[in-house]
Amino acid sequence: MPRSMIKQFLSRLPRKQSKSGDKRDSLAGVSPPSSTSSTSSRDGDLPSSRVTILPPGLDPGLDHPANQIPAVMSEPNGGSVVLAYEALPSFKDVPSSERQSLFIKKLNLCCAVFDFTDATKNLKEKDIKRQTLQDLVDYVASSNAKFSESVMQEIIKMISINLFRTFTSPPREYKVLQSLDLEEDEPVMDPAWPHLHLVYDLFLRFLQSPETDAKLAKRYIDHSFVLKLLDLFDSEDVREREYLKTILHRIYGKFMVHRPFIRKSINNIFYQFIFETEKHNGIAELLEVLGSIINGFALPLKEEHKLFLVRALIPLHKPKCMGMYHQQLSYCITQFIEKDCKLADTVIRGLLKFWPITNSSKEVMFLGELEEILDATQPAEFQRCMIPLFHQIARCLNSSHFQVAERALFLWNNDHIENLIKQNVKVLLPIIFPALERNAKSHWNQAVQSLTLNVSKFFSDNDPELFAKCLKKYEEDEVKGKEIQSKREVTWKRLEEIAATKAASNEPVLIPHIIRSPV
Repeated sequence: MPRSMIKQFLSRLPRKQSKSGDKRDSLAGVSPPSSTSSTSSRDGDLPSSRVTILPPGLDPGLDHPANQIPAVMSEPNGGSVVLAYEALPSFKDVPSSERQSLFIKKLNLCCAVFDFTDATKNLKEKDIKRQTLQDLVDYVASSNAKFSESVMQEIIKMISINLFRTFTSPPREYKVLQSLDLEEDEPVMDPAWPHLHLVYDLFLRFLQSPETDAKLAKRYIDHSFVLKLLDLFDSEDVREREYLKTILHRIYGKFMVHRPFIRKSINNIFYQFIFETEKHNGIAELLEVLGSIINGFALPLKEEHKLFLVRALIPLHKPKCMGMYHQQLSYCITQFIEKDCKLADTVIRGLLKFWPITNSSKEVMFLGELEEILDATQPAEFQRCMIPLFHQIARCLNSSHFQVAERALFLWNNDHIENLIKQNVKVLLPIIFPALERNAKSHWNQAVQSLTLNVSKFFSDNDPELFAKCLKKYEEDEVKGKEIQSKREVTWKRLEEIAATKAASNEPVLIPHIIRSPV
């Protein structure tokens, strides 16, 4: 082959770049990715597996100072991010005119998210970010100038990048058996908390700051932001949920335009929890926020709020794991009744609808909540629901689980409930009397028997004539019951005799149709 043809062939091959060329391309390429590009890489949108992120203030065309720290951070999509990290100067070391610019640079520096699953990686870079976050918190807390729109945008961007994430582990299964001590489980601690808590602290101080203009901030703390914030309530880390609870309450107070949307979104979380998953880590915290919101409802209550009570709060009694949030739920329910006493009938009938049958510990909680509700119930509303209510209380009195029977008897220790019963004793005593007599005669627990005698004495002292009449009717019903039982036993004995007679001849036993008279 002629030498000229070889040269021509070689000239067509792609040339390998020199190391210096690589360096020039990496430093002075088209444009270094911004913090927004960093965010996209976390979502897996970038095709390349390595992204160079330069801290703000560094010129990609110049040599970097010696304290620049390169770091490699793994990405969720399996790639990695190369970080060129340097510690920025403190706010006290720059003139006041440059502090806002430095503030934005520090915010951009904190947009890099590190992997905390390996505690040995990037220790120096993590410490730089932690110290930078602390500087930002101090700056926001001490700021005496209004935050501009551009600054707000950068704050919300940094907060979003750090906080809004998909939880790697699903929510823990709630224990069905309430007898197990839930506090024995070791609490789940997010390994990234050294950074996360500073981001939350920054956000909280930003919301509380008098220099934050709500009209400007609502452009960035919008419905999408609120929804992502509510998603974080499913975090297993109780420290994170505590911060979220306070932050959500501040957002609800500061941005009036978002209030209906926040209530509706919480409503939707409850619906999904009640009717689909029964798994969520933050129901208690969301109810705690709602407790404060309900406390501030204006009177008369809007129809929207009453529907929320009926469709969301009362059905929250249905899940098996109700014990995880019952205290907060009970407070919300009681707040509604204190706002509008006419809702007591609705709430009590709702409790009866979801009353547990085989879960004794849950039944004890229902009885405790019932006492709080009755304590806030007026006589007119009590009369509307007292008959089905006391049929349920009578069943609880005869429960073989002594804590259920005991808790039902404790209702008579409440003066307000005693007065309600006294005013309607002629209706209620005939309902409750058989259960009291059965307890006094045959309940296995001595404490339940003793409490039952105290309640019986309350009725006999209040209306001796009615008590004697109920006792007489109970004794008559007992006699009738024994007669019916005796007839039933005779019938079964006769059937057994006929069956034994026919057994030898293999003849079928014909049983005549028996028409029973009503008892």
